[in-house]
Amino acid sequence: MRLSAAAVGLLIWSCLPATAEQTGAELYARHCAQCHDAGDPQSRIPNRAALQSMAFEHVLRAITAGSMAPMVKDRTDDERKAIASFVTGKLAGDSAPAIKADAAGHCVDEARGFDGALDRPRWIGWGADLNNSRFQAAEMAGLRADQVPRLRLKWAFGFPGVSSANAQPAVIGGMLFVGGADSKVRALDARSGCTFWTLATDAPVRTAISFGPLPGKNEFAIFFGDVRANAYAVDATAGALIWKQKVEDHPAARITGTPALFSGVLYVPVSSIEEATGSRASYECCTFRGSVVALDAATGGPIWKSYTIPETPRPTTRNAMGVQLYGPSGASVWSAPTIDVKRQALYIATSNSYSNPPADTSDSIIAFDLKTGRMLWHRQATPKDSYVVACYGYDKTNCPEDPGPDHDFGQSPILVSLSDGRRMLVIGQKSGVVHAFDPDDEGKILWQTRVGKGGPLGGMEWGSAADQERVYVANSDVRFLRDGTRRLDPNAGGGLFGLNLADGKVTMQVAPVPCDDRERCSPALSAAVSAIPGVVFSGSVSGYLRAYASDDARLLWEFDTARDYKTVNGIAAHGGAMDGPGPVIVDGMLYVNSGYAQWGGIPGNALLAFEVSQP
Repeated sequence: MRLSAAAVGLLIWSCLPATAEQTGAELYARHCAQCHDAGDPQSRIPNRAALQSMAFEHVLRAITAGSMAPMVKDRTDDERKAIASFVTGKLAGDSAPAIKADAAGHCVDEARGFDGALDRPRWIGWGADLNNSRFQAAEMAGLRADQVPRLRLKWAFGFPGVSSANAQPAVIGGMLFVGGADSKVRALDARSGCTFWTLATDAPVRTAISFGPLPGKNEFAIFFGDVRANAYAVDATAGALIWKQKVEDHPAARITGTPALFSGVLYVPVSSIEEATGSRASYECCTFRGSVVALDAATGGPIWKSYTIPETPRPTTRNAMGVQLYGPSGASVWSAPTIDVKRQALYIATSNSYSNPPADTSDSIIAFDLKTGRMLWHRQATPKDSYVVACYGYDKTNCPEDPGPDHDFGQSPILVSLSDGRRMLVIGQKSGVVHAFDPDDEGKILWQTRVGKGGPLGGMEWGSAADQERVYVANSDVRFLRDGTRRLDPNAGGGLFGLNLADGKVTMQVAPVPCDDRERCSPALSAAVSAIPGVVFSGSVSGYLRAYASDDARLLWEFDTARDYKTVNGIAAHGGAMDGPGPVIVDGMLYVNSGYAQWGGIPGNALLAFEVSQP
């Protein structure tokens, strides 16, 4: 006999203690039933069946400190627990037991399924949502500002044979998915760190992981890209490859920005390293153009491809060695696309041009139509920015004439909605300027605020975060000592800022934290920042991860990640510089990578997981 969800709920309810039965049912009917019993399948409000699949602790957090807290603000702690018991059919401590691991760190138990996972705590993709806000709401974070000072390391995982850990993890359904510089993608148990499965990829994976159901199939998949420009879909439970699609044939092409999944389509941003390879005097610089490729999420089949530079590169002039040069080129897409459901548009941010003539779509925000890939509008922040690495080196043969400052965008635009109904795209640039653009008026500039000096490794690098009031930006401004050693300048760079979304004014600021006597150190804040209600997390090139109060910049917690770790998988691990990805906060835990050997930073190969210690 197959029982309905309501009947199952009633059966579970009848087995609860009498006080929970009576009080929980009564309180639910009074405070919750009107919305949760509505049964609208298009609503984002979880129905009773979805609530029954949740953990007792998750529902309790939601009605105690999360978005549902105002609905029961006058109820006692015992009454809130009664509601959580009634709707989940569980009591405190009834959550699924921790997954056990063998001596090698492999999970003994099988991976759990993902039924109802999209209604439970999660962080998927780069920015945790389609807006790329990097802000985790209270019910998803499961972590309050007053608990942050009690964060302690729970487990560490070591990536074998690498010197950087620069792929941001995703967490959903109790599983953590993460790519690696060792050309592997892994699924771990989020609570214990044991390994469910490992998949070999064609090349290192730097992107974060997107997740969702496969259209037309009763299974869930993860999606990501590698540095050979391959996009992947992989069975989330078993780790089996579903499809692989090369999205760009140019030999310098790669995928560094996280593919965005929406409505059965995977939108893949394409970048390149031609800015480096094109610096050789014998190289015909340059022929790569950034692009976005839309793929069918079920099959990997191409739907459309749109270049950031509509014009195909053509022969222009020759360099001093007589080598043919080409242009326009560049405008790579280093970061994840942002999805605008209201306008059915996709927004990306582009890099500098590589060669002359400079493109008018480099260092720009570009809007594309989701269905067709047609370019809707573009807004350039820094014109005439043609630059390759040769401009910074000794042999400047392939450096474009009258080069630009290399002020590209390395982070995703954040789509925000203000209380007065206005919308804007906010983003930090390597120029040191934070911009707000109007997505409803072809990217019209709303405000601009300088917080850094800017430069090739300056200004805002990988990612900012935004809540309902402010955008939080971390300033890099990495500099090197002028002594011929290319060592990091321990006295240059850094600073964390909170800017009012309404007008761009700085209302919260953290001064750079000095390195003191630390070796291979810079106070620069290059890594993406993340936020929860009342707290901003920021990792430093120094190796420190810090948490600050978002209202007054008080230091709430810090942890020196540049140390040795005993790992759950038995691999020797060391933390180091923090650059690239930022912290991921889910269900009372915080996950972060440590180790970035590029630009003279401290190498490392660690993935760290923190939990709140008991008072």
